[in-house]
Amino acid sequence: MALTPVTNQTPGFTAAVAAGAGAFFGLFVGTAQATGLIGILVGGAILGVLGFVFAGMTDKEKPLRWATFALFLVLGYLFGGLPAAVVGGLFGWFAGWFIFWLATSRYRAHLPPYLTPGQVLWHYSFRVICGVIFVFLITPILVVMPLSFNAENFFTFTPEMLRFDPAGYSLKHYKDFFSNDDWQQALWNSIKIAPMATILSVSFGTLAAIGLSQPHVPFRRAIMAILISPMIVPLIISAAGMYFFYSRIGMQGTYFGVVLAHAALGIPFVIITVTATLVGFDRSLTRAAANMGADPVTTFFRVQMPLILPGVISGGLFAFITSFDEVVVVLFVGSAGQKTLPWQMFTGLREQISPTILAVATILVGISICLLTVLELLRRRSERLRGMSPG
Repeated sequence: MALTPVTNQTPGFTAAVAAGAGAFFGLFVGTAQATGLIGILVGGAILGVLGFVFAGMTDKEKPLRWATFALFLVLGYLFGGLPAAVVGGLFGWFAGWFIFWLATSRYRAHLPPYLTPGQVLWHYSFRVICGVIFVFLITPILVVMPLSFNAENFFTFTPEMLRFDPAGYSLKHYKDFFSNDDWQQALWNSIKIAPMATILSVSFGTLAAIGLSQPHVPFRRAIMAILISPMIVPLIISAAGMYFFYSRIGMQGTYFGVVLAHAALGIPFVIITVTATLVGFDRSLTRAAANMGADPVTTFFRVQMPLILPGVISGGLFAFITSFDEVVVVLFVGSAGQKTLPWQMFTGLREQISPTILAVATILVGISICLLTVLELLRRRSERLRGMSPG
């Protein structure tokens, strides 16, 4: 289908939308300087004026975009040095692109021509809302990671870091993590607990999901609700209940007790992911295997398991992350001998304010990103196996 022809928008429309975007970004800049209202007014005014002027000069788009980039780059440098110049340059590049994107109506180029202005507005508003939510969720991580390279024992950016001075950055906190006995013992405890809890979660969760997927099983919904309740019940309540139960049977403060507690927290994730994989499973394959003389165990490992393996691995990764990052339950059911990495981080925040926590947090973020990448690849493979997406 041919794209709709590109037409220029009125200066008023371009100025109004650009002013709204400028006010939004000005809010963040102004808040950082304790002048949020002024930031909104200044940001809206600057982009509104640029939008009104540039809307009638679309034939000079390229030089005007470079001029906008240079203008904000210089203004940033004058007001805040090199870091502000980088931010200003990025904002100037975006402002130039955004204004001409509006002025030339390129925002409608890839949309169906029959959409009303209200539908177009909602199309982009929805994406902006999702983007804002994503920014608010990801910003704390983006702040922690550079702070982990701080050369000083501070939880804030030093003047040297803000100037991008190499003297303000160091790997001392990472060296402390890998050389400190307390941190290494906590890491070793997490490595001992999380894999074993994952194995138990995957074993029990997979069997439960397969059993609950059978239509003849009575009270399936009630059993499912009970099994996934650890995801719903507040963690502090589960931890307190486990503490009183374990203390009565002599498992409180033991390695096996912590493993069982983490396995109980991971089982719901395995059940949900494996159940979702079984939705597209062709049960005639298991019946065909049985007709050929295969026993249930052989049928499971040779026919069913290869097809649901992406869901099983995904559930296992979720269970591993849950166990590796959990701190509330281990505080209740564990002892000093089972102090895990999150427990050590909690202690560092409460007692000694160790900046090594930032380095550990950065390492955990990197591990989580790798695991989530694997989860996404497995999800796509599972969809291809079930015929839900093209190969």
